[in-house]
Formats: sequence, structure tokens, C-alpha cells
Amino acid sequence: MRVIDENTITDATVEQMSSTANPRLKEIMAALVQNLHDFAREVDLTPEEWLQGISFLTAVGQKCTEHRQEFILLSDTLGLSTLVNALNDRRAAEVGTKSSVLGPFYREDSPPMELGKSIANKDYPNGQEVCLYGQVIDAAGKPIANASVEIWQPDDNGDYDLQKADASVMDLRGTFRTDSEGRYYLRTIVPTGYMIPMDGPVGDMIREQRRHGYRPAHIHFAIGGPGYREVATALYIYGDDHLESDTVFGVTESLVVRVNPKDPASPIPNLPTIRFDFQLASGELSRQGRVGSDPAQVIRKAAERAS
Repeated sequence: MRVIDENTITDATVEQMSSTANPRLKEIMAALVQNLHDFAREVDLTPEEWLQGISFLTAVGQKCTEHRQEFILLSDTLGLSTLVNALNDRRAAEVGTKSSVLGPFYREDSPPMELGKSIANKDYPNGQEVCLYGQVIDAAGKPIANASVEIWQPDDNGDYDLQKADASVMDLRGTFRTDSEGRYYLRTIVPTGYMIPMDGPVGDMIREQRRHGYRPAHIHFAIGGPGYREVATALYIYGDDHLESDTVFGVTESLVVRVNPKDPASPIPNLPTIRFDFQLASGELSRQGRVGSDPAQVIRKAAERAS
């Protein structure tokens, strides 16, 4: 009988999975087992610590709901989401706008809206209204007509619609289409920075690590079009105190924007502006793994990709 100990268990596990039909799944799982076992050996993991880890991951799953994705929040705060985005950016054949973390508050089916409309469903007396505008262009600077510009953001208190009492009501999100010159423009409010949800296991982890838990003020985007690689990214508001210490590591200098109080080029007169041009690299249209906020949907889609 084969001897199974701390030195042989890794090879035995990988060998038992060697009949996996999907080559990519086989590659990923073999590397996962190798690195996971190496980690346990490196830190000399105890049974008590292993059980604590299992309990933590169980609590993360139990915190997930139709409107909350605690596992994505965990991935974000461990830097994994940013790492995966950086690897995806590197695969592009052309230079494009840098990606940023999708975050746990993305939801599908945001309402289609006409250019110039406001994504705010109500007045925000403490929020500064702005015109957000720019162009979607390709790597050569050519405008991309009819590109999809999906946007979602927190309000002037740092809350998303998914965090409100009635999470089914969409607010501060919408999907626009660029005009014939690749231009987009809309009304919104300047968002406020916020602390990530701290009432779950990820929040407990953040406190234990003595981290502040804050994200700088930002607006999320997903930009795409036929024949182009979609980019999921965010614009970060200049002057926020946490630009240099974002809890989820999403800030890149090229994504920091300023609010312009007087902009003669604004397509909506008499409003402060935020202007940004998005550049898409050519290639197969990719949804970048976006599957909405439903945890069951996340699992189902992952299984479909692995099959």
C-alpha cells in the first residue's frame, strides 16, 4: 500500500485528478493543490488553524445573498481581483484603458438610458451634480460608435442601491450607447468614498489586520463593443484621502480624474464635469467573468465554463 504522509500527499492527490477531461480545469486544479499543500507545509498549519479557516470560508458563503457577494469582497481585499485584472490586461494585443476591480455591487440588467439623462432616480441634496462625458475610442484613436457604456456608483453617503432597504430598486446605474462619434454623456452626482461592508467575516478579517477598510470615491464602468475586448474599470476622484491606500487595491494613476467646475466643452452647460476617454483594445468581446450578484449564478457559470 502506498504510504501517504506530508511529503507524498500532494503527488497522490494530483495523480488521482489526472483523468480530468477538461485540460484547463486539470491544469488549474493541479496547480491549486500544489500551492495549497506548499502553503500548509510552509506555515506548518495546525488542525485548529485549518478548522478556523474552514469556519471562516463557511461564514463567507453564508453571508452571500441575492444582493451581496461576500466572496468577491474577500477576493478584492486579498488583492486577487486586481491581480486577475492585471493578468487579463497583459493578454491584450493593444493598449487600452486599465481595468479595475468589478466590486461586489455589480448587478445585471441595468436600465438602458438615452445620452444626457441622469442615472439618479431622486434628488441628492448633499451630492454635487456633474456631467460625466467623453469618448470611446480604439487603439488608433478612432471613435467607436454604438459602444456600450455601463455605469454604477455609490451615492453621496457612500451607499449602493443594493445596500438600501429595498435592494430591488435600481439607482445610480444605467447603460448608455455612444453616438456616431463614439461620444457618451450623462448626468450623475459626485460619489463619496466609503468603508466596505464590515458586518461580515471579511470585515472581521480587515479589523484583525488593523486595516482601515475604506475605498476612495469612484464610479464603476463596463465598456464594450463588437470586435473589442470589454474593460471593467472605475474612475477615482482626485483628492480623496484613500487614493493611496484603497482597501481593495483598485486605484491606478491613469484612472484618477478631477471635477472641473467650469468646462466650456461640456455637452451639458452649467454643470461641473468629469471627462474621460475610454480606449478599447481589439479582440474577442469578453464579459470578464461578470455574472451578476447572485451567488448561485456565480457557481453555475463557473461550472459551465469548466465543463
